[in-house]
Amino acid sequence: QVQLVESGGGLVQAGGSLRLSCAASGRSFSSCGMGWLRQAPGKERESIAAISWNGGSTYYAESVKGRFTISRDNAKNTVTLQMNSLKPEDTAVYYCAADRGYRATYAATLLYAYWGQGTQVNVSS
Repeated sequence: QVQLVESGGGLVQAGGSLRLSCAASGRSFSSCGMGWLRQAPGKERESIAAISWNGGSTYYAESVKGRFTISRDNAKNTVTLQMNSLKPEDTAVYYCAADRGYRATYAATLLYAYWGQGTQVNVSS
């Protein structure tokens, strides 16, 4: 089992930056692929960034590529999403997620089993 708690959301003007953090508890964290997903009102949840268990593979959706950076610190059981050059269309609830800890190689194909409660990000124009 992995428990996830997100923090760092808030209100920011377009062009600004936010840093989201996900604190994980559970003995298997260092074996888990991790990701960030978001869901805007009236839209489906979308995967925007992911990182493999050892950081060797990352994935970014085209909509955030070049603006967002995912990283992890297995010693601290944390995953971070640095978001720069934010746009109003980035407004959404952001979720941290983890797979079952099977040391998947490729971040783009992770299957998530655990979810955080979400943190709201609002970007004003």
